Amino acid sequence: MKTKKIKPDPVDVHVGSRVRLRRTLLGMSQEKIGNALNLTFQQIQKYERGANRIGSSRLYHLSKILDVPVSFFFDDMTPVKAKGMAENTKQSFEVETLSRRETLELVRAYYKISDPVVRKKLFDLVKALGNSSVTVD
Repeated sequence: MKTKKIKPDPVDVHVGSRVRLRRTLLGMSQEKIGNALNLTFQQIQKYERGANRIGSSRLYHLSKILDVPVSFFFDDMTPVKAKGMAENTKQSFEVETLSRRETLELVRAYYKISDPVVRKKLFDLVKALGNSSVTVD
């Protein structure tokens, strides 16, 4: 008899991915978050994958540790219908561009630029390049 694998709820996957995104943007390890919550890093891994649901009090504590409002964890979430009737949300729960290491390193480097004028010029340059048809080899 085969046991049926239960897939994580898409909401739990989304919330976990937002925890991972913010943790990585701050350069915090899973171990550091775990220590702050009196949990193991393995538990944090399960939260980030959506394998384990994050309770409301724990989500509140995570918001304080990660310095974001609780609503941050639900931002950009595709609306979900009644349980088991999710709209086509698979793509929205896959690894997002924002959670790629390259993106995170770019954002960290950007915010290390202390001169706001230089930072704004770089921002304008990146936007212009993104909107152009220039290809970089």
